[in-house]
Amino acid sequence: MEDWILKVTAVAIPAILAITLHEAAHGWMAQKLGDDTAARLGRVTFNPLRHIDPFGTVILPAVMYFTTGFVFGWAKPVPVDFTRLNHPRRDMVWVALAGPGTNFLLALASAWGLARFGDVQGMFGAWLAATLTVSVLANVILMIFNMIPLPPLDGGRVAVGVLPDALAFPLARLERYGILILVFALFLLPFVGRELGVNLDVFSWIMQPAIGWAINVLEFLTGPL
Repeated sequence: MEDWILKVTAVAIPAILAITLHEAAHGWMAQKLGDDTAARLGRVTFNPLRHIDPFGTVILPAVMYFTTGFVFGWAKPVPVDFTRLNHPRRDMVWVALAGPGTNFLLALASAWGLARFGDVQGMFGAWLAATLTVSVLANVILMIFNMIPLPPLDGGRVAVGVLPDALAFPLARLERYGILILVFALFLLPFVGRELGVNLDVFSWIMQPAIGWAINVLEFLTGPL
């Protein structure tokens, strides 16, 4: 039982922090840039309990980590009224970047801790190393996944904000179909590929090289993990 608790907390704590602080950062940045919608709803807080979705933040990430090694999940989305931002199109980019930016900082802090305290002996040392390792991976994966340039992901909002109108407007119109596209690419397409004996895991093609590059950057900044 003690071993089970250590394993669960080593996954749950960093995964919950990665997901919920990502959302909190969106609300914080929106408030700084003129929209207090999230603040009025009590969502501009780094208290994870205000952002947890029981299934998307706790159950799904834990199940996926122990079964696939991949961490995927979500928190309750922070509401942002982009029309209330001081400069809607420009500020939308900063609001979108705040989430992945927070994940990068959390990954950097975790990598720094792992590089310096990852060899601590004993049960606590093993738990600390596992927690920091999961934190690095969870934050890197969330950062990269959310920067895929497809609305409603953060990368899609960044792309809409920086691309010329001729490209930004058609991309913005994809937002209503974004979740369906993600479900198809994440689950249905790989399933079809396995049935056909063909690797159609598009996100692995994208994510794995990007994750490796991000880990290399963190090791350059903090030392070997």
